[in-house]
This record gives sequence, C-alpha cells and structure tokens, in this order.
Amino acid sequence: MGAAYFYHLTETPLEATLPMLIGKARGAGWRVLVRGRDAALLDRLDDVLWQGPHDGFLPHGRAGGPHDADQPVLLGNDVAVTGFACVMSVGGADVTAQEVATLDRTCILFDGHDTQALTHARGQWKALTDAGCAAQYWAQDGGRWTKKAEKGGAAAG
Repeated sequence: MGAAYFYHLTETPLEATLPMLIGKARGAGWRVLVRGRDAALLDRLDDVLWQGPHDGFLPHGRAGGPHDADQPVLLGNDVAVTGFACVMSVGGADVTAQEVATLDRTCILFDGHDTQALTHARGQWKALTDAGCAAQYWAQDGGRWTKKAEKGGAAAG
C-alpha cells in the first residue's frame, strides 16, 4: 500500500517544486501522473517542464495525445492511475484512498498562502487518513523540507 505525501508550499512555488519532485520520482523509476483540475495550470506546468530543470530535461506529455501510454510523465485532469506508480495532485485535484492504495506514492502539493488550498488539503488529509492511508505532511522551513506529521503505516521516505 502506498502513502500520501502532503507538500505545503510556502517558500518555493509549484513551478519549482514540481520538477524537483518529478525528478526524484523518475529517479526511483516511477511513471508519474500530474493531476490537476485547471487546464490553464496544466498548460503552465507543461511549459515549465518543457523548459526543464537546470540539470536535465523531464520528458512528458499532456493527456489526450496518441502516445499517452508511452509518456513517463503525463499531465491531465481526468486520467485513471492505472499504469502509474506516482500521482502528483496540483491545484486541488482529488485523489481517492483506493488510488493511494494502488500507487507507490501520492504527492499532494498545495499553496500555503491560499486559504482555500489549505482547507482543501486538510480535508484530503482527513479523508485519506480516516480511510486508513498512511500520510506524511511536509512543510518548508528555511529552504528545507521538514516532516511535520505522520499518520498511519511506516511510509518510506
């Protein structure tokens, strides 16, 4: 059973954090789904990923193309988790407990300066942990990620 990792963004924007996390997931050999609800946000993230991190390019595609099954990283809003090892939820996209259970990792990234995003993330934490999912809450602290809370099974870092 996988675990949900909540990333409370307060110092680094999504556009910088997401490529870093995708790089780590790809380094673990995982196929990644970036799930978002807003097409404009996914377009912006697609552009960011095309620019790539300073140390390498992250191959990816937008859902709905002819080669979705071949993409190591796929950005979409209504995509099943089948075939992915990791889902990264952005912009308040929901992830179910059943999905978390089938994945190696679920990452929920949310803007710590947005009250609505905080409220939604708290609701996701409660729903997932009440359903028995292991979860970790990570926050930025002086430029470093610090684990602030953990609930459920012993999730590997």
